Amino acid sequence: MKFDTTLIHGGISEDKHTGAVSVPIYQSSTFHQHELGGDPKWEYARTGNPTRNAVEKLIADLEGGVAGFAFASGSAAIHATLSLFSQGDHLVVGNDVYGGTFRLLNQVMVRQGLTFTAVDTRDLDAVAAAIQANTKALYLETPTNPLLHVSDLKALSKLAKQHNLLTIVDNTFATPFNQRPLQLGADIVVHSASKYLGGHSDLVAGLAVTNDAELAEQLGFLQNAIGAILGPQDSWLLQRGMKTLAVRMRAHEANTQAVFHYLEKQPKVATIYYPGQPGTPDYITAKTQMTGFGGMISFELQAGLDAKTFVENLKLIALAESLGSLESLIEVPAVMTHGAIPRETRLANGIQDELIRLSVGLEDINDLIADLDQAFTAL
Repeated sequence: MKFDTTLIHGGISEDKHTGAVSVPIYQSSTFHQHELGGDPKWEYARTGNPTRNAVEKLIADLEGGVAGFAFASGSAAIHATLSLFSQGDHLVVGNDVYGGTFRLLNQVMVRQGLTFTAVDTRDLDAVAAAIQANTKALYLETPTNPLLHVSDLKALSKLAKQHNLLTIVDNTFATPFNQRPLQLGADIVVHSASKYLGGHSDLVAGLAVTNDAELAEQLGFLQNAIGAILGPQDSWLLQRGMKTLAVRMRAHEANTQAVFHYLEKQPKVATIYYPGQPGTPDYITAKTQMTGFGGMISFELQAGLDAKTFVENLKLIALAESLGSLESLIEVPAVMTHGAIPRETRLANGIQDELIRLSVGLEDINDLIADLDQAFTAL
């Protein structure tokens, strides 16, 4: 099946008992077992729930994995994935990752004995130089959050395999509509499914997918043991949202292209970060491994202009954390999503105080540009 069809008919797309084309919400914490010591398919909802199982099978189909796992948040999915590693293990991590991921690594996982080195994963030599005898995995985002840098997944996965490392990719920004890391050599893909996959700002969820049966068994154990599972109501909402991913992404991308061309001509913008910007290294890499450029764009104001004044003068575009939803959302990473990163580290990684991240929604493009225009005028 083609991708658009798999979105609608992949995974478990109907209830086999009734023929319902919408999988029911099985709002049950436990299940009747008819035999003591048997092997029931369903026994306790933390271990497995039919509604959650449906969305897990759908994301596995979309990413080309053998199994998917649904969690209560993207951070929970990342935490379970990082729990594959043990005290004394070392990770190579992209230096431009979501602030919550950095916080989890730097303030939680290090207390459990993990260490990590942050590098620009676009630089293969830097990645290779960061690998130590105890390195177990490479963890990265592409495109990154918030600078939208694009790393060569085939080359990185090849390098990782040469050193017997796992490659773990956060595919939140691209989604499987635009990029499938497992097909490019990665071992595990994670998502904040609260974003494009859910698509409606009405749920918080995380997903992990692998194409390796042994890793799937380990992730399944950790999902059950740690227990941060996605509930049945949110599992149903997530699957419903995922079924419209393709039509939404096409509209997001069309609007984002238009916003990019508008920002190119805006004199109060100093720098634009967007994978679809021709002539940049990120554009060249994106063209080789992505089918589109997504709905995210970041930009820096000219020196001396106040990001706070700009975002607070917007009328239509909402100042809010999160992204990937129907409505356009804007934020200042230095204060919001990446505030957990020490300022000196943040600045060294290119996240300036003037940086603004925009998740372009599905509103009429003329309304979006008019809103941006009046906010620039307010500066």
